[in-house]
Amino acid sequence: MGAQYPRPRRGLLSRPTVDEVYAYRRHVDAAMAVLLEQSDPEIAGRTELGLHHEQQHQELLLTDVKLNLGSNPLRPAYREDLDDRRPGATGSRRSFSEFEGGVVAIGAHPGQEAFCFDNELPRHDVVLRPFALANTLVTNAEFLAFMEDGGLERPDLWLSDGWAGLAVDASASGHAGGSSAGAPLYWFREDEVWMEYRLSGARELDPHAPVTHVSFYSADAFARWSGMRLPTEQEWEHAAAGRAVRGNFADVGALHPLPAGTGANGSDGPRQLFGDVWEWTASPYVPYPGYRPLPGTLGEYNGKFMSNQLVLRGGSCATPRGHVRPSYRNFFYPGDRWQFTGIRLAHDL
Repeated sequence: MGAQYPRPRRGLLSRPTVDEVYAYRRHVDAAMAVLLEQSDPEIAGRTELGLHHEQQHQELLLTDVKLNLGSNPLRPAYREDLDDRRPGATGSRRSFSEFEGGVVAIGAHPGQEAFCFDNELPRHDVVLRPFALANTLVTNAEFLAFMEDGGLERPDLWLSDGWAGLAVDASASGHAGGSSAGAPLYWFREDEVWMEYRLSGARELDPHAPVTHVSFYSADAFARWSGMRLPTEQEWEHAAAGRAVRGNFADVGALHPLPAGTGANGSDGPRQLFGDVWEWTASPYVPYPGYRPLPGTLGEYNGKFMSNQLVLRGGSCATPRGHVRPSYRNFFYPGDRWQFTGIRLAHDL
């Protein structure tokens, strides 16, 4: 095919017409149907991986559309009929669930999971110290209180790289709404009222909804301001193990985080573990002990990205239902805000 086109310049490529795109899709579908009739295990395995990769792109389509429309000064709606504000939904007072720690198994169950990515393997033991995990996510009201208390002006709360990023002009970085690098993406003020851009258009900020579109640096700074910390990915998975994977996913139709108390994940223990927002953890995205990339080009799927990124857990309101599981590891760079990313607090016991 020739030299690989530079990834950072892909956005400059012209696109085919819609008719050409659908024609190409029909061509690929027909060819894949013929290929799958061979009942080859390797072909089936690669196809399954491709289908799960496509689910990731279904989520990315929504977040990319939001970034494009939210960067437009007119802030046009992607869909005006979204049920992204449930009448009467309110936040709940934060409480914590305590975990004894000890030796726990982390990673996907080989042979028990319908599917898992290679970065969820091998399953291995880790030692956890006793810890507590917040039962709900950090809300818009709480993050606004952090900002109004001078949280964006206190270098003692910020990691060095995050503090340096606060000085960068947000518009030069392509961020929407004119917000500073420390504020959630898509927040803006209008007539002294805090607003945010959603896929349904500009809306007044819901104080009870989980804060979203925050960077790891902002999440970490908020945790320090709160006198707490972010959980590790092992703590998060241990808390989520055995819980039903249900919540505010893309299939719900809100396409925006909803306040706690709507029934997601039950009422006992941590709620909103799945759906609503991808939760930043304090863990770097590194291979598990004994990890081996898949052979050939498939080895580039996850292993090549295990550098300079942080792990997120749980899925979001843009994630397809059934795509995530307790062992699922997502990863982004610490300064990223364009995904539906949020905050759950933790502390030591």
